[in-house]
Amino acid sequence: MIILAIETSCDETSAALVMNGRRILSNVVSSQEKVHGKYFGVVPELASRAHIENINWVYEAALKNARLTTNDIKKRVDAVAYTHGPGLAGALLVGQVTAQTISYLNDKPLVDVNHLEGHIYSALLEYPGLCPPYLSLIVSGGHTELVLVYDYGRYKVLGSTRDDAAGEAFDKVAKMLNLSYPGGPVIDKLSKKGNPEKIKFPRPYLWPTWEFSFSGLKTAVVNFVKNSGALDKSKVADICAAFQQAVVDTLAEKTIQAAKKFKMKKVVIGGGVAANSLLRDELVKRAKKEKIEVYLPSRALCTDNASMIACAGYYKYISGKKKYKNWKTRKIEPNLKLKSWHNR
Repeated sequence: MIILAIETSCDETSAALVMNGRRILSNVVSSQEKVHGKYFGVVPELASRAHIENINWVYEAALKNARLTTNDIKKRVDAVAYTHGPGLAGALLVGQVTAQTISYLNDKPLVDVNHLEGHIYSALLEYPGLCPPYLSLIVSGGHTELVLVYDYGRYKVLGSTRDDAAGEAFDKVAKMLNLSYPGGPVIDKLSKKGNPEKIKFPRPYLWPTWEFSFSGLKTAVVNFVKNSGALDKSKVADICAAFQQAVVDTLAEKTIQAAKKFKMKKVVIGGGVAANSLLRDELVKRAKKEKIEVYLPSRALCTDNASMIACAGYYKYISGKKKYKNWKTRKIEPNLKLKSWHNR
Protein backbone atom coordinates (compact mmCIF):
# COMPACT_ATOMS: atom_id res chain seq x y z
CA MET A 1 0.00 0.00 0.00
CA ILE A 2 1.40 3.40 -1.02
CA ILE A 3 0.48 6.67 0.70
CA LEU A 4 1.24 10.01 -0.97
CA ALA A 5 1.62 12.75 1.63
CA ILE A 6 1.86 16.54 1.73
CA GLU A 7 3.35 18.54 4.63
CA THR A 8 3.17 22.37 4.79
CA SER A 9 2.51 23.14 8.45
CA CYS A 10 5.24 25.75 8.91
CA ASP A 11 8.30 26.58 6.80
CA GLU A 12 9.12 23.32 5.01
CA THR A 13 7.30 22.33 1.84
CA SER A 14 7.38 18.56 1.51
CA ALA A 15 5.89 15.68 -0.45
CA ALA A 16 6.60 11.98 -0.03
CA LEU A 17 5.51 8.51 -1.03
CA VAL A 18 5.76 5.72 1.55
CA MET A 19 4.96 2.04 1.18
CA ASN A 20 3.15 0.19 3.97
CA GLY A 21 3.87 2.97 6.42
CA ARG A 22 7.55 2.10 6.70
CA ARG A 23 9.45 2.13 3.41
CA ILE A 24 10.25 5.56 2.01
CA LEU A 25 10.00 5.62 -1.78
CA SER A 26 10.71 9.36 -1.92
CA ASN A 27 10.80 12.28 0.50
CA VAL A 28 11.40 15.76 -0.92
CA VAL A 29 11.75 18.76 1.39
CA SER A 30 12.17 22.41 0.41
CA SER A 31 13.39 24.57 3.30
CA GLN A 32 12.56 28.25 3.73
CA GLU A 33 15.48 29.08 6.04
CA LYS A 34 16.86 31.72 3.68
CA VAL A 35 13.44 33.37 3.40
CA HIS A 36 12.97 33.77 7.16
CA GLY A 37 16.60 33.99 8.32
CA LYS A 38 16.86 37.78 8.17
CA TYR A 39 13.74 38.10 10.32
CA PHE A 40 15.05 35.52 12.82
CA GLY A 41 11.76 33.67 12.81
CA VAL A 42 9.04 32.39 10.52
CA VAL A 43 6.91 35.11 8.92
CA PRO A 44 3.50 33.48 8.26
CA GLU A 45 2.68 35.47 5.11
CA LEU A 46 6.07 34.78 3.55
CA ALA A 47 5.80 31.11 4.49
CA SER A 48 2.44 30.80 2.72
CA ARG A 49 3.77 32.45 -0.43
CA ALA A 50 6.85 30.22 -0.47
CA HIS A 51 4.66 27.11 -0.13
CA ILE A 52 2.61 28.23 -3.14
CA GLU A 53 5.80 28.75 -5.16
CA ASN A 54 7.34 25.42 -4.16
CA ILE A 55 4.51 22.92 -3.81
CA ASN A 56 4.18 21.92 -7.48
CA TRP A 57 7.84 21.15 -8.10
CA VAL A 58 8.20 19.42 -4.73
CA TYR A 59 5.22 17.20 -5.56
CA GLU A 60 6.57 16.45 -9.04
CA ALA A 61 10.04 15.72 -7.66
CA ALA A 62 8.58 13.28 -5.11
CA LEU A 63 6.81 11.39 -7.90
CA LYS A 64 9.93 11.38 -10.06
CA ASN A 65 12.14 10.11 -7.23
CA ALA A 66 9.66 7.29 -6.65
CA ARG A 67 9.74 6.55 -10.40
CA LEU A 68 6.10 7.44 -10.82
CA THR A 69 4.22 9.89 -13.02
CA THR A 70 0.95 11.70 -12.42
CA ASN A 71 -0.70 9.06 -14.59
CA ASP A 72 0.48 6.33 -12.20
CA ILE A 73 -1.32 7.72 -9.17
CA LYS A 74 -4.68 6.12 -9.95
CA LYS A 75 -3.13 2.66 -10.24
CA ARG A 76 -0.29 2.78 -7.71
CA VAL A 77 -1.29 5.17 -4.90
CA ASP A 78 -3.88 4.01 -2.36
CA ALA A 79 -4.56 7.23 -0.41
CA VAL A 80 -3.46 10.85 -0.01
CA ALA A 81 -2.49 12.18 3.43
CA TYR A 82 -1.93 15.77 4.46
CA THR A 83 -1.19 17.80 7.58
CA HIS A 84 -4.49 19.01 9.00
CA GLY A 85 -2.89 20.94 11.91
CA PRO A 86 -1.44 22.32 14.07
CA GLY A 87 0.52 24.96 12.19
CA LEU A 88 0.26 28.27 10.39
CA ALA A 89 -3.19 28.76 8.86
CA GLY A 90 -2.04 29.99 5.46
CA ALA A 91 0.65 27.33 5.20
CA LEU A 92 -1.77 24.55 6.14
CA LEU A 93 -4.24 25.75 3.50
CA VAL A 94 -1.69 25.32 0.73
CA GLY A 95 -1.10 21.70 1.70
CA GLN A 96 -4.78 21.02 2.20
CA VAL A 97 -5.80 22.34 -1.22
CA THR A 98 -2.97 20.46 -2.90
CA ALA A 99 -3.87 17.16 -1.26
CA GLN A 100 -7.57 17.73 -1.87
CA THR A 101 -6.94 18.37 -5.56
CA ILE A 102 -4.79 15.24 -5.97
CA SER A 103 -7.45 13.23 -4.16
CA TYR A 104 -10.27 14.58 -6.31
CA LEU A 105 -8.51 14.20 -9.66
CA ASN A 106 -7.47 10.63 -8.91
CA ASP A 107 -10.51 9.53 -6.89
CA LYS A 108 -8.38 8.63 -3.88
CA PRO A 109 -9.25 8.65 -0.16
CA LEU A 110 -8.03 11.71 1.72
CA VAL A 111 -6.56 11.25 5.21
CA ASP A 112 -6.09 14.19 7.58
CA VAL A 113 -3.07 13.83 9.89
CA ASN A 114 -2.09 15.65 13.05
CA HIS A 115 1.40 17.06 12.58
CA LEU A 116 2.41 15.86 16.05
CA GLU A 117 1.57 12.30 15.06
CA GLY A 118 4.12 12.61 12.30
CA HIS A 119 6.86 13.29 14.85
CA ILE A 120 5.54 10.49 17.07
CA TYR A 121 5.91 8.00 14.21
CA SER A 122 8.99 9.36 12.40
CA ALA A 123 11.34 6.78 13.94
CA LEU A 124 9.16 3.94 12.60
CA LEU A 125 10.48 4.74 9.13
CA GLU A 126 13.98 3.64 10.16
CA TYR A 127 13.35 0.98 12.81
CA PRO A 128 11.36 -1.90 11.22
CA GLY A 129 10.84 -3.66 14.54
CA LEU A 130 9.65 -0.59 16.45
CA CYS A 131 6.00 -0.49 17.45
CA PRO A 132 3.90 0.82 20.38
CA PRO A 133 3.70 0.98 23.31
CA TYR A 134 6.38 3.61 23.93
CA LEU A 135 6.96 7.06 25.38
CA SER A 136 7.34 9.84 22.82
CA LEU A 137 9.22 13.09 23.40
CA ILE A 138 8.21 15.66 20.78
CA VAL A 139 10.64 18.56 20.89
CA SER A 140 10.68 21.24 18.21
CA GLY A 141 10.38 24.97 17.57
CA GLY A 142 6.68 24.99 18.38
CA HIS A 143 6.18 21.95 20.60
CA THR A 144 7.63 20.25 23.65
CA GLU A 145 5.45 17.35 24.76
CA LEU A 146 5.66 13.99 26.49
CA VAL A 147 3.15 11.51 25.12
CA LEU A 148 2.34 7.94 26.09
CA VAL A 149 1.74 6.02 22.86
CA TYR A 150 -0.25 2.94 23.83
CA ASP A 151 -1.04 1.87 20.28
CA TYR A 152 -1.39 3.38 16.82
CA GLY A 153 -3.87 6.19 17.37
CA ARG A 154 -4.07 5.77 21.15
CA TYR A 155 -2.35 8.52 23.13
CA LYS A 156 -2.16 10.18 26.50
CA VAL A 157 -0.44 13.57 26.68
CA LEU A 158 1.46 13.72 29.97
CA GLY A 159 2.65 17.29 29.66
CA SER A 160 3.41 20.08 27.22
CA THR A 161 5.08 23.48 27.33
CA ARG A 162 3.50 26.29 29.31
CA ASP A 163 5.27 28.98 27.27
CA ASP A 164 8.34 28.76 25.01
CA ALA A 165 9.00 25.45 23.33
CA ALA A 166 12.59 24.19 23.49
CA GLY A 167 13.32 25.05 19.87
CA GLU A 168 11.85 28.51 20.30
CA ALA A 169 14.16 29.09 23.29
CA PHE A 170 17.15 28.07 21.18
CA ASP A 171 16.16 30.58 18.49
CA LYS A 172 15.66 33.42 20.97
CA VAL A 173 18.96 32.83 22.72
CA ALA A 174 20.76 32.65 19.37
CA LYS A 175 19.23 35.97 18.35
CA MET A 176 20.27 37.50 21.66
CA LEU A 177 23.87 36.40 20.99
CA ASN A 178 23.79 37.72 17.40
CA LEU A 179 24.11 34.24 15.94
CA SER A 180 22.35 32.88 12.86
CA TYR A 181 18.87 31.40 12.36
CA PRO A 182 17.75 28.75 13.11
CA GLY A 183 19.37 28.86 16.52
CA GLY A 184 19.46 25.16 17.36
CA PRO A 185 22.20 24.00 14.98
CA VAL A 186 24.51 26.98 15.58
CA ILE A 187 24.22 26.72 19.39
CA ASP A 188 24.86 22.97 19.16
CA LYS A 189 28.01 23.64 17.13
CA LEU A 190 29.36 26.45 19.34
CA SER A 191 28.62 24.47 22.51
CA LYS A 192 31.33 22.00 21.57
CA LYS A 193 33.86 24.82 22.01
CA GLY A 194 32.48 25.99 25.35
CA ASN A 195 32.45 24.82 28.96
CA PRO A 196 28.93 24.12 30.28
CA GLU A 197 30.22 24.27 33.87
CA LYS A 198 31.37 27.89 33.61
CA ILE A 199 27.84 29.30 34.01
CA LYS A 200 25.05 27.91 36.20
CA PHE A 201 21.68 28.33 34.53
CA PRO A 202 18.49 26.96 36.19
CA ARG A 203 16.88 23.65 35.26
CA PRO A 204 13.09 24.22 34.91
CA TYR A 205 11.95 20.74 35.95
CA LEU A 206 8.52 21.87 37.22
CA TRP A 207 8.18 18.82 39.46
CA PRO A 208 5.83 17.12 40.21
CA THR A 209 4.26 17.83 36.78
CA TRP A 210 5.39 16.51 33.39
CA GLU A 211 5.08 19.97 31.86
CA PHE A 212 7.83 22.19 30.47
CA SER A 213 8.68 25.89 30.65
CA PHE A 214 11.75 27.49 29.11
CA SER A 215 10.87 31.19 29.43
CA GLY A 216 12.56 31.46 32.83
CA LEU A 217 15.73 29.86 31.50
CA LYS A 218 15.67 32.24 28.56
CA THR A 219 15.32 35.18 30.98
CA ALA A 220 18.28 33.90 32.99
CA VAL A 221 20.39 33.97 29.84
CA VAL A 222 19.16 37.50 29.03
CA ASN A 223 20.13 38.76 32.47
CA PHE A 224 23.54 37.08 32.30
CA VAL A 225 24.28 38.63 28.90
CA LYS A 226 23.18 42.10 30.06
CA ASN A 227 25.49 41.93 33.07
CA SER A 228 28.47 40.51 31.17
CA GLY A 229 29.43 43.51 29.09
CA ALA A 230 31.26 42.80 25.82
CA LEU A 231 31.23 39.13 24.83
CA ASP A 232 34.16 37.48 23.10
CA LYS A 233 33.94 34.20 21.18
CA SER A 234 34.99 32.16 24.21
CA LYS A 235 32.28 33.66 26.42
CA VAL A 236 29.62 33.14 23.74
CA ALA A 237 30.64 29.49 23.44
CA ASP A 238 30.38 29.06 27.23
CA ILE A 239 26.91 30.65 27.26
CA CYS A 240 25.80 28.34 24.45
CA ALA A 241 27.19 25.28 26.22
CA ALA A 242 25.63 26.17 29.59
CA PHE A 243 22.26 27.03 28.08
CA GLN A 244 22.15 23.90 25.96
CA GLN A 245 23.13 21.74 28.94
CA ALA A 246 20.28 23.21 30.99
CA VAL A 247 17.74 22.48 28.24
CA VAL A 248 19.05 18.96 27.65
CA ASP A 249 19.20 18.11 31.36
CA THR A 250 15.57 19.16 31.70
CA LEU A 251 14.36 17.23 28.65
CA ALA A 252 16.39 14.09 29.36
CA GLU A 253 15.61 13.91 33.09
CA LYS A 254 11.87 14.36 32.67
CA THR A 255 11.74 11.88 29.79
CA ILE A 256 13.61 9.14 31.64
CA GLN A 257 11.63 9.71 34.84
CA ALA A 258 8.36 9.52 32.89
CA ALA A 259 9.46 6.28 31.23
CA LYS A 260 10.23 4.78 34.65
CA LYS A 261 7.00 6.07 36.22
CA PHE A 262 4.79 4.64 33.48
CA LYS A 263 6.89 1.51 32.95
CA MET A 264 7.76 2.25 29.34
CA LYS A 265 10.81 0.35 28.10
CA LYS A 266 11.01 2.27 24.84
CA VAL A 267 11.51 6.02 24.30
CA VAL A 268 11.10 7.62 20.87
CA ILE A 269 12.03 11.23 20.15
CA GLY A 270 10.98 13.42 17.26
CA GLY A 271 10.98 17.06 16.14
CA GLY A 272 13.71 19.45 15.04
CA VAL A 273 15.43 19.64 18.44
CA ALA A 274 15.71 15.83 18.38
CA ALA A 275 18.64 16.44 16.01
CA ASN A 276 20.61 18.10 18.84
CA SER A 277 23.77 16.06 19.42
CA LEU A 278 23.90 16.55 23.20
CA LEU A 279 20.24 15.60 23.66
CA ARG A 280 20.75 12.42 21.65
CA ASP A 281 23.86 11.47 23.62
CA GLU A 282 22.35 12.27 27.03
CA LEU A 283 19.14 10.35 26.40
CA VAL A 284 21.02 7.26 25.25
CA LYS A 285 23.42 7.45 28.22
CA ARG A 286 20.73 7.96 30.85
CA ALA A 287 18.39 5.39 29.32
CA LYS A 288 21.11 2.75 29.23
CA LYS A 289 21.44 2.92 33.02
CA GLU A 290 17.69 2.24 33.36
CA LYS A 291 17.66 -0.48 30.67
CA ILE A 292 15.41 1.64 28.46
CA GLU A 293 15.74 1.58 24.67
CA VAL A 294 15.95 4.93 22.89
CA TYR A 295 14.99 5.28 19.23
CA LEU A 296 16.49 8.26 17.43
CA PRO A 297 15.33 9.12 13.91
CA SER A 298 18.05 10.36 11.55
CA ARG A 299 18.48 14.11 11.53
CA ALA A 300 16.74 14.36 8.15
CA LEU A 301 13.58 12.87 9.67
CA CYS A 302 13.68 15.05 12.79
CA THR A 303 12.69 18.17 10.88
CA ASP A 304 9.26 18.56 9.27
CA ASN A 305 8.82 16.20 6.33
CA ALA A 306 6.03 14.46 4.47
CA SER A 307 7.28 10.89 4.95
CA MET A 308 6.36 11.03 8.64
CA ILE A 309 2.88 12.29 7.65
CA ALA A 310 2.58 9.37 5.22
CA CYS A 311 3.56 6.95 7.98
CA ALA A 312 0.95 8.33 10.39
CA GLY A 313 -1.59 8.53 7.57
CA TYR A 314 -1.06 4.88 6.71
CA TYR A 315 -1.91 3.65 10.20
CA LYS A 316 -4.88 5.97 10.41
CA TYR A 317 -6.16 4.86 7.02
CA ILE A 318 -5.94 1.11 7.60
CA SER A 319 -7.74 1.51 10.93
CA GLY A 320 -10.97 2.46 9.15
CA LYS A 321 -10.97 2.86 5.38
CA LYS A 322 -14.68 3.74 5.25
CA LYS A 323 -13.98 7.07 6.94
CA TYR A 324 -11.75 8.29 4.15
CA LYS A 325 -13.59 7.50 0.92
CA ASN A 326 -14.72 11.08 0.30
CA TRP A 327 -12.19 13.57 -1.10
CA LYS A 328 -13.87 16.43 0.72
CA THR A 329 -11.80 17.54 3.67
CA ARG A 330 -12.44 19.17 7.01
CA LYS A 331 -11.35 22.70 7.79
CA ILE A 332 -7.74 23.15 8.82
CA GLU A 333 -7.09 23.48 12.55
CA PRO A 334 -4.05 25.68 13.32
CA ASN A 335 -4.42 24.94 17.06
CA LEU A 336 -5.23 21.26 16.69
CA LYS A 337 -4.57 19.18 19.81
CA LEU A 338 -3.31 15.61 19.86
CA LYS A 339 -6.23 13.23 20.37
CA SER A 340 -6.73 9.50 20.11
CA TRP A 341 -8.60 8.23 17.05
CA HIS A 342 -8.35 4.50 17.57
CA ASN A 343 -10.07 2.98 20.57
CA ARG A 344 -9.29 -0.68 21.10
